[in-house]
Amino acid sequence: MPTLDASLAECRIFTFKEGMLSAVAHDLELDVTRFTIQIEGQIDGQAKGQAKVSARFETGSLRVLHAMRDGQATSQLSAGDRAKIEKTMADEVLEVRRYPDVRFDATATAAGEGEGEGFALAGELVVHGKARPLTVRARPQAGRLVAEVSLHQPDFGIKPYSAMLGALKVRPDVKVRISVPWPLPT
Repeated sequence: MPTLDASLAECRIFTFKEGMLSAVAHDLELDVTRFTIQIEGQIDGQAKGQAKVSARFETGSLRVLHAMRDGQATSQLSAGDRAKIEKTMADEVLEVRRYPDVRFDATATAAGEGEGEGFALAGELVVHGKARPLTVRARPQAGRLVAEVSLHQPDFGIKPYSAMLGALKVRPDVKVRISVPWPLPT
């Protein structure tokens, strides 16, 4: 049963700006620096088998990697800007003292006939104290198994960041990308 953490896997969150003043704002790429993904059972390189997946992500471990423009990293953020964004995320958006983690418990099964390579992970995602069913597709890409999903923050009781009477805000949908070594370590 492998257990993966940030030393082997990565979890990135992408936020997107909107509003009348969005031209002065930044899309962001965030890194979740503390998490574990436990896999119980066997899924192999031929996408066969079934496994239980249990993942825990510490909400207080989000760090701003960089601002994004047209999908590319930029160096427009100072250390002070990063610290302010991280504090706002922790205190006002995610409320990390009240909701210290995000949990995903699922069963991974091989992709169905005609669905291509990879796996479907079907289970329950708990964010901000709210549980929702979630099915995610994970596909092999260049020696990694990559899963990507869009989450609508209000579905989990999260009010997206907004400033200046809504003239500057974060879109309600964020993209989450998780990447683990493939084949999985034993």
